[in-house]
Amino acid sequence: MSRLTDAFTAHPASVDETYLEHFAFALRFSGLLFAAAFAALVHAFLPFLFEKTASGLIRRLYARIEYRGVPSRVAAIPAE
Repeated sequence: MSRLTDAFTAHPASVDETYLEHFAFALRFSGLLFAAAFAALVHAFLPFLFEKTASGLIRRLYARIEYRGVPSRVAAIPAE
């Protein structure tokens, strides 16, 4: 394997994913982080909106990383 190939596959393999699986996971994760940031920004100006949205998204994203490979553990995290 070349060093360039290693650069694209070493980390995904370390979390038991292919490059494309890892790409999809990271892209979705990024989108949800942007959604959390947007909710927090709106909440800063209008505190009666998105009161728990950002923290709930972040809690679920953390659970996805922490309990990767155990979907039932992620589903048990409250979305509040």
